[in-house]
Amino acid sequence: MKITIITLFPDMIAGFFEESILKRAIDKGLVEINLVNLRDFAQDKYKTVDDKPYGGGAGMILKVDILKTAISKAKGQKKNNKTRTILTSPKGSKYTQKKAWEYSKLNHLILVTGHYEGHDERITDYVDEEISLGDFVLTGGEVVAASIVDSI
Repeated sequence: MKITIITLFPDMIAGFFEESILKRAIDKGLVEINLVNLRDFAQDKYKTVDDKPYGGGAGMILKVDILKTAISKAKGQKKNNKTRTILTSPKGSKYTQKKAWEYSKLNHLILVTGHYEGHDERITDYVDEEISLGDFVLTGGEVVAASIVDSI
């Protein structure tokens, strides 16, 4: 199984995959984990990936064009019906063991980690599902992604 995690902070979770059972699974070739830095898809010299919400409001949100490009690159050229793209989001459906089992049957799972105040809502056109760990707020989706990978 291949798992791609699109994140602003790949170093935040890289160590999680270098220990214990997950490391053994990677070493045995049972799972391939790719950490993709969202800033690699920025289009300016400042590596800007966020912007103010169009309708106003507090904070910054992740830009849809950059997320769309990163997701497209992660999917690659081949169409594969055993690939799912998941956006971590506090408003997503609650993650369960049943979901973990469902995801474990995929060839490729792409996890898009939210950060800051959220994301441009148009990104939901490019993902299959939004997932939340529960009714609480984290600094970003990296912890959610690590939890999903660990449960699978």
